[in-house]
Amino acid sequence: MTVELKITVPREREGERLDLVLSAAPEVGSRAAAQKLIAGGHVRVNGKNQGKSYRVSAGEQVDARLPAPAPPELVAEPMDLKVIFEDEYLLIVDKPAGVVTHPARGHDSGTLVHGLLGHQIAGGDHPRRPGIVHRLDKDTSGLLIVARDDATHRRLTRMMASHDIDRTYLALVHGRFEAASGTVDAPLARDSASRQRMAVAHGRGRPAVTHFEVLRSWSGVTGKPGGAGNGSSPARDGFSLLRVKLETGRTHQIRVHLAAIGHPVAGDKLYGCRDKLAVGRQFLHSARLVFRHPRTGEIIDVSSPLPGDLVKVLDNLGGTLNLELIATACCKL
Repeated sequence: MTVELKITVPREREGERLDLVLSAAPEVGSRAAAQKLIAGGHVRVNGKNQGKSYRVSAGEQVDARLPAPAPPELVAEPMDLKVIFEDEYLLIVDKPAGVVTHPARGHDSGTLVHGLLGHQIAGGDHPRRPGIVHRLDKDTSGLLIVARDDATHRRLTRMMASHDIDRTYLALVHGRFEAASGTVDAPLARDSASRQRMAVAHGRGRPAVTHFEVLRSWSGVTGKPGGAGNGSSPARDGFSLLRVKLETGRTHQIRVHLAAIGHPVAGDKLYGCRDKLAVGRQFLHSARLVFRHPRTGEIIDVSSPLPGDLVKVLDNLGGTLNLELIATACCKL
């Protein structure tokens, strides 16, 4: 992959050497690098190759093809991670909120992958994402499966595609529901107005299906000390705690689907509204995974309780909840 650089020679640089003009571009950075590009035939002036000492004229177009910088080598980093299950083929980790799943633009360190390299994760075609079968958003907490070899990675990937891995999430959303359960079946694609967002896109999106069950609703905010409201009047639309089951696994699927039906996830700054409960992140937690082990055939059934920051939000809403039961109960959908 290469980077295309285009420079229109300004009048104040007329008569300067080509290598000097090119070196002024931040993407090139030095005269030696500019000369190397020119010598390699990667630079053209008005469509023609020129030597490094060529004197440019104002208005001429300088086009350069720069090789993409090699990504930094993955290096294991110490990270306090909770591994729920592991054997020679795979592991299941309870990812904390605030941790990016794998390296990406702007995240060359501090990711879950960096923290798991010491656990001999492997598998997949992407060298920067060894073992990663599925991902959780940075501010979503909970359970994630990671492979330790190519064969296991391939099998887990097929299982994800064929919906043979049961994934249950807990989400607190704005508003109350008339029905006890529901399904959102709406295709998703990148938002044409913002590459950071996904959107419901009928006719051009990929199929996406989300099931949900209402566990508890609140008609307003109690205003307990430290909670949302702080003595203000109850929230007009209230909140609902949902158990959510993914049938497909598209980027931001739960968040987009729930926002699309008028019930954005509490604390979700990208798809939601004002954080009335001071959650500090989206209230979304990967609470349970159930699947047949791709190599041994045993049933793997693991759960993760709500982390402390999300428990505090529910405490501030008021009422009693059996959080252990919520975390371990099967989704009935």
